[in-house]
Amino acid sequence: MIDTDELATRNAEFADGGAFADLKLMPSGRLTVIGCVDPRVDPSDVFRLKLGEAAVIRNVGGRVTPAALRTLGMLSKVVQARTGGSGPAANHYAVLHHTDCGITDLAAFPELLADYFEVPAADLDAKAVTDPVAAVRVDVGILKQELRAGVLVSGLVYDVATGLIDVVVPPSRVDA
Repeated sequence: MIDTDELATRNAEFADGGAFADLKLMPSGRLTVIGCVDPRVDPSDVFRLKLGEAAVIRNVGGRVTPAALRTLGMLSKVVQARTGGSGPAANHYAVLHHTDCGITDLAAFPELLADYFEVPAADLDAKAVTDPVAAVRVDVGILKQELRAGVLVSGLVYDVATGLIDVVVPPSRVDA
């Protein structure tokens, strides 16, 4: 188990490196990744992201849930507060799902999933919980309905066996 002493030691090494100096609140790569909490699929490692390049939202399954949409809404208000506007139109939102995801095990608990997605249990099939390729398409579709015009949205599936991603939904702009 990694204990607090170990965390403090690792943090001191990080702080000594100074990689955090002069970073801005806004991601330098203009990228927001919505991904799963699974420790095998850390977007910073999977995409070799540098500190400050991307905002990362992680939840069970990497799903675009109502809670994830509320988080994105709050982040847009932070952008407005910091920039006085809606931010750069060149932002990219990448949905990252993966193979062998634990959310598939939750299919046996439809009421739990219904609460998570804030839908009636009868509507869960539309969420494609057991199919990461279909699920990433569903979630990209939701983002395209909810995000402002001009931003890019893509959908990716990471294979935990190979370490590679499949671009399921190539980047495309949200229509006005």
